[in-house]
Amino acid sequence: MARKSPDSAAAATTAADGAKPGRIKQLRMAADLVRKENPRALPLVALAGLGTMAILIVVGVVTGIITLIPLGVLLGLLVAMILFGRFAQSAQYSAIEGQPGAAAAVLQTMRGNWTVTPAIAANRNMDVVHRAVGKPGVVLVGEGSPSRLPSLLAAEKKRISRVAYDTPIYDIQVGEGEGQVPIRRLQRKVMKLPRNLRSSAVADLNYRLKALPQSLQAPKGPMPRSGRPPKMPRPKMR
Repeated sequence: MARKSPDSAAAATTAADGAKPGRIKQLRMAADLVRKENPRALPLVALAGLGTMAILIVVGVVTGIITLIPLGVLLGLLVAMILFGRFAQSAQYSAIEGQPGAAAAVLQTMRGNWTVTPAIAANRNMDVVHRAVGKPGVVLVGEGSPSRLPSLLAAEKKRISRVAYDTPIYDIQVGEGEGQVPIRRLQRKVMKLPRNLRSSAVADLNYRLKALPQSLQAPKGPMPRSGRPPKMPRPKMR
């Protein structure tokens, strides 16, 4: 095994110490977001965690099974963390819902070998199409008016089919209208798509898609202040 030098060990310790305030700050920001979205969420998290601890500790004391006491503490913390993660994710979705680029932000947090390209097509009405490439194939996600998006999605699907050949191309509309997918269910919808391609085929498909000319045209009217999609933290592993 390679030995670490004192300098590298010190640098690693400093980096770890510097990362702790960052994680604490993120937790505070998430807690503030959850509190604004649902004032009863944090008390419910605390009640669930403490309740789980109390039940197992009492059972351990009554039955004499001492191992239930530390198990109750760990399980209580786990329950609180899982519940807090769900509340935080719900609050994050509510914060970005309706904002331009929200669908792209959700797609970019998906687990797995996905290549996400935001805003590959748009029109002057600010309807926009994002592209995600993975083992299911090509997934086109549209944000905008349900009456205008079908033609925009159809045109992009036709353009991609020139190089995608027999690769499945899915199209999804994000929104609250009929036939649309709410932003909070988008990631689940995409992750449930069938796995049609191997990793090598996905890499080859990405290479062919890069050769396509850009179809995005700048919309008329004033440009938005920022073209970046809103940031969204990575979902917690369950």
